[in-house]
Amino acid sequence: MSVKLSQVTDALEHFAPLPLQEDWDNAGLQVGLTEGEDVSGALLCLDVTRQIVDEAVSRGCNLIVSHHPLLFHGLKRLTQDDPVGQAVIAAVRSNVAIVSMHTNLDNAPGGVNWMMARRLGLVECQPFGPRRQAGDVVGAAGVAGRLPQHLQAGEFVDRVKQAFGVECALCNELLQRPIQIVALCGGAGDFLLPEAVRMGADAFVTGEMHYHQYFGYEQRLQICVIGHYQSEQFTMQLLQEMLAQCLPALRTCVTETNTNPIKYL
Repeated sequence: MSVKLSQVTDALEHFAPLPLQEDWDNAGLQVGLTEGEDVSGALLCLDVTRQIVDEAVSRGCNLIVSHHPLLFHGLKRLTQDDPVGQAVIAAVRSNVAIVSMHTNLDNAPGGVNWMMARRLGLVECQPFGPRRQAGDVVGAAGVAGRLPQHLQAGEFVDRVKQAFGVECALCNELLQRPIQIVALCGGAGDFLLPEAVRMGADAFVTGEMHYHQYFGYEQRLQICVIGHYQSEQFTMQLLQEMLAQCLPALRTCVTETNTNPIKYL
């Protein structure tokens, strides 16, 4: 039984409706036509590069589902001179469609932030931060939950590092009280720091923060920053689980290409 591209986009947008995305974002269909197109396989990734398109072709996938959109801004020209143009041209030439689920998937109930909470073993999770609505679906920019047991700050940082497979984390000074309530936001989440304090969180986990945002939270909140890519790395597993449930006939592959441009030397 074949799966149509339109069925895949419908399933993705049912789980993470496009109106949940931030105003500056550009989620949804990036490259390709949905009319009657059969999907031979879907390659799941965080970022779309020329290498990702080549991998999709080599693995027999004519669809790429990414977290980060390939196209954020309007293209004024389409050439091989920049990485975006290279990826678009390669996708069009190979008849590979590209769909991106970005901040709508971050904000969606059960989305990226909920996957982070799951990795940390948080319970009694609730959305927090600015809300967005799409029909009956209400999303939020962050998730907060409770650790089953209190942890000292050093123990908490170690748990975060283990859960996300990172060797280091950027933190403010260690909190001198036990940690139980944890707020989190995948990607760049420092805009939620004040809200995390207001809702009584003991710790805040995110992917990246500006330098000056670390000031002023000493002994108020344990900050733990693990890297943008690292915080969202399980998005591909989330997409695979959701598509398997909605479209069991669809073949999905998690990329074997690490697109993180940041190297830790």
